Amino acid sequence: MNLLYKIKGGIFGLTIGDALGVPYEFESRDALKKRPAQEMMAYGSHNQPAGTWSDDSSLTFCLMESLLNGFDLNDIAQQFASWYDFSHWTPYGRVFDIGMTTRQAIYRIKQGYRAEQCGGTDEHSNGNGSLMRILPMAYYLQNEENCHRRFKMVKDVSSITHGHLRSVLACIIYVDLAIHLLQGKEKSEAYRDIRLFFSKFIKDQQLDPTETVLFSRVIEEDISKLKESSIESSTYVIHSLEAALWAFLTTDNYKDAVLKAVNLGEDTDTIAAITGGLAGIYYGYDNIPELWKYQLARFEDIEDLINRFNLNLRWASTIKK
Repeated sequence: MNLLYKIKGGIFGLTIGDALGVPYEFESRDALKKRPAQEMMAYGSHNQPAGTWSDDSSLTFCLMESLLNGFDLNDIAQQFASWYDFSHWTPYGRVFDIGMTTRQAIYRIKQGYRAEQCGGTDEHSNGNGSLMRILPMAYYLQNEENCHRRFKMVKDVSSITHGHLRSVLACIIYVDLAIHLLQGKEKSEAYRDIRLFFSKFIKDQQLDPTETVLFSRVIEEDISKLKESSIESSTYVIHSLEAALWAFLTTDNYKDAVLKAVNLGEDTDTIAAITGGLAGIYYGYDNIPELWKYQLARFEDIEDLINRFNLNLRWASTIKK
C-alpha cells in the first residue's frame, strides 16, 4: 500500500467520520439507539447540508497545509487564526463550530504569544480540540525513530491550543498508534505494542502519576474488552480517546467503526473523526463507502491537498536520505 493511499484513507476517513457525526452532535446515546445513524444525513444539530464537516477537519487541513512548508509552529498557529477570522478551510465559507479552549488560544495567537504557549494549561483545558486535528503528524513523523523527538513535536502542535499534559499524552498515544498502522501492523498488534511502549515510556520519563493513571484503561488494560455502557463519549479528551479506540478496535470495517462512534452520542462528530482517521488508515481508502466520499463538501479540494501533502512528504523523505 503506497503512501498516497494511506494518506487518502486516513484523511478522508477522518473527514467523513466528522461529516457523519455533525448532524447528531449533542444527541444522547438513548436517542440514537431509537434512531441510529446509518448514512450521511443533512441538517440536524447544526442545520448543515449532508457531507458538511466541522472544525475537526478544518483544523486538520490547516495543519496539513502548514506542513507543506516544513514544521513551523507559528505558521500552524497562523493557519488556525486564518480559519477562525477568514473561514479558511471551511466547507461553505463559515465557521459554525469552535470549542472554547481553541477560541481562547486563537485569541492569544492574535495577541502575539509564542505558538506553543497559546494553549490552555489548566486542568479544565482538556477538551478534545487538539486530538481531533493531530492525525497529519503521524504521516509527518512516521519515519522518526527518536521517541523523544516525536513526543516533543506532537506536544508543541497540541500546545498551540491544548497545552496540558493530559491532552498532549492523548495526542501522542493516538499519533503513535496511527504510525504503527501506517507500518502495516494488524490493529491488535499495533494496540498491544503502544500499550507496552507507553507503559515503559511513562515510567522512564517520570511523568506525573496523577495524570498518567487517567490513561490506565487505554494503556494498562485493554479498552476493547470494555462494554459499551462503560464508554463515555463527551468532549473530554480521555473520554474521546477511549471511545475512538473502542469503536475502532471492536469493529472490522470502516463503515461499522465510524457509525459505532457516532451512535455513542454526545460529541459525535469528533469521536467519529478520531475513529475514522485510524479506520481509514487501517482498512484503506477503498473500504470507505463511495457514496459518502462524493457527498463530502469540497471533495476535490481535499483530494488536491492530500496530493500536495503526499508529494511534499515524498520530497522531504528523499532529501533526508
